[in-house]
Amino acid sequence: MTTRVDMIIETLKANPEKKFTARELAMYFIERYPAEIAEKQQNPRYNTEEKLIAQLAAEVGGSRLRKAIEKCPNVATRDKPRPRIYYWEPTPELAQQLTEFDDDPDDVVVDTPLTTPGLSEHDLYPLLIEFLNKEHGLYCQRIDERKSKNVHGSGGNHWLHPDIVALEALDMGWEVVVKDCVRTGNQSAVRLWSFEVKKHLTKGNVRKSFFQAVSNSSWANFGYLVATGLNSDVEGELQMLASLHGIGVLLLNTESLFDSQILIPARERTTVDWQSANRIVAENSDFHHYIEQVGIYNQTGKVVKSAWNK
Repeated sequence: MTTRVDMIIETLKANPEKKFTARELAMYFIERYPAEIAEKQQNPRYNTEEKLIAQLAAEVGGSRLRKAIEKCPNVATRDKPRPRIYYWEPTPELAQQLTEFDDDPDDVVVDTPLTTPGLSEHDLYPLLIEFLNKEHGLYCQRIDERKSKNVHGSGGNHWLHPDIVALEALDMGWEVVVKDCVRTGNQSAVRLWSFEVKKHLTKGNVRKSFFQAVSNSSWANFGYLVATGLNSDVEGELQMLASLHGIGVLLLNTESLFDSQILIPARERTTVDWQSANRIVAENSDFHHYIEQVGIYNQTGKVVKSAWNK
């Protein structure tokens, strides 16, 4: 049976003049490997062609598959301009040398709107949750600022609430004896994530958007600013701010969800700022529910699936 890695290598090698997105590779697989894809089509979760394409694209863009195809030096990728593309490089060593000495690369960052026209910021939340869950294995919840008490008056909760929060269960798949050892040793087997979502970052809003993410995400182990696109003149600013404050940047591609990518990785905070988390818990019922579910997982090692990824 041909593996997904084999499919990628064979497809790119057979089309050395073409460049493919993850979605385009998925569509090509359906045509080129009907016998191999037939088994997956029998799964009721992929009972339409669109669902099947989305799943295959997720597999192509997934971190595990990317690591596997890196073992083939001829398989090359390019991340800018986005979305990520895959292609066959017949002379990888020469290409690497040219890249090292190229003062005027052709992958200059340009304005990158990665969202379907007409989508609101609220429309992005379920897309982000789907991406984080399927690509990164996170358990996510939406935090609705309208559910806050606002006891501090107008502006009292300004920049307090993240849009999406998540639980990363580090001990999934561990042996029971290891799980018990970690818990009895008062060590955490989870990491907490926080996401502030914006549609598009420009020179006019990038600092405000970034510091909003700093304000409402600094309690977590990982904090991210999420956008569907950014102008070519703001990436340097984001890199500088990220190095100072540790907030990462994730680009969400709504046209091809699993071509989304982490532009700047967040810097991990080894401990959660529980004082800041307590402030949000006291104000917002959604966040109260989130921390409650984190506590349940810490105590039992079990995920209440009905509470997550809605």
